[in-house]
Amino acid sequence: MTVVAAPAVVDRGDQLGSPARVRFFALAGTVVALGALCVLSVAIGSAPLSVSTVWEAVTAYDGENIDHITVVDSRVPRTLLALLIGSALGVAGALMQAIGRNPLADPGLLGVNSGAALAVAIGVAYLGMTAISEFIWLAMIGAVLAAILVMAIAARGPSGPTPLRITLVGVALSAVFSGLAMSLSLVNPSRFERIRFWGVGSIADRPPGAVEFVAPIIALGLLLAFAGARSLNALALGDDAARSVGVRVGFTRTGSVFALVLLCGAATAAAGPIAFVGLMVPHAVRMLVGVDERWVIAFSAAVGPVILLAADLVGRLVVRPEELQVGIVTPLIGGPILIWLVRRANRL
Repeated sequence: MTVVAAPAVVDRGDQLGSPARVRFFALAGTVVALGALCVLSVAIGSAPLSVSTVWEAVTAYDGENIDHITVVDSRVPRTLLALLIGSALGVAGALMQAIGRNPLADPGLLGVNSGAALAVAIGVAYLGMTAISEFIWLAMIGAVLAAILVMAIAARGPSGPTPLRITLVGVALSAVFSGLAMSLSLVNPSRFERIRFWGVGSIADRPPGAVEFVAPIIALGLLLAFAGARSLNALALGDDAARSVGVRVGFTRTGSVFALVLLCGAATAAAGPIAFVGLMVPHAVRMLVGVDERWVIAFSAAVGPVILLAADLVGRLVVRPEELQVGIVTPLIGGPILIWLVRRANRL
């Protein structure tokens, strides 16, 4: 009897050199960059602060010192929120690309961003909500309901929620949700003007407690993503091949979608729709460390905050003393980088 071995997952690290060596240097570079960006994020603003002042504010806080108040009450929460949202969007993108078997898929394809935006638009237009602290829960509920609706429609049929069907239904419903949200914004333009920064994506001036609100949700989503990473490797070989090695395909895909909804929903609720991070980060990571989803998810969780913090710093510096919202900067930075990555991938 001839035994046919299952196809192995190809590791890009084998083509570029020792996988362990590539990953070590990539991890070291990411950690150094992340640490430097965190320091710069706290030090740079409308009023630049020295590193010594930042250190004093963190270690010996003085409630009467305006610089200490700025650091502890404004810049540190903003930096922490960027870390959480960057990790959430990076891992959400990796999950969406694994579920859809498409390295250029975006977590917004599941309708999470547009579902949250529609829920917020309903709250503003009909419930009179104008503060982020009022509609942050509403945005999370809208994101979850949108993903449930996408999966429910995609599951109708003999083959269940296939990657293609999920993508097609997600794109269609996202367009419907976005159109409805835009229509509602015309009901009372002056009221919607108050939440324009949330609509373009922003981590500045978040309400008190925003970090505490999203941290446990994102932590749970990250744990679920890491727990299902090994099964996603088998899923990349196809549903039949995955079943042949004992993977519960439906359970794995549903669990990954649930983790994606938690991550992307919490990030969108806190900061609004931020584009390109979930698309660009996993694609770049995959080119560097290979296609093993365990490494892709782990590195996406670290590289996502690097991209978001860098974009936020650029937004603070280019139009000083004013600033551009991070949701505006990420497409400006991410578009050229993504084009370069795709062109580079074609040469490998």
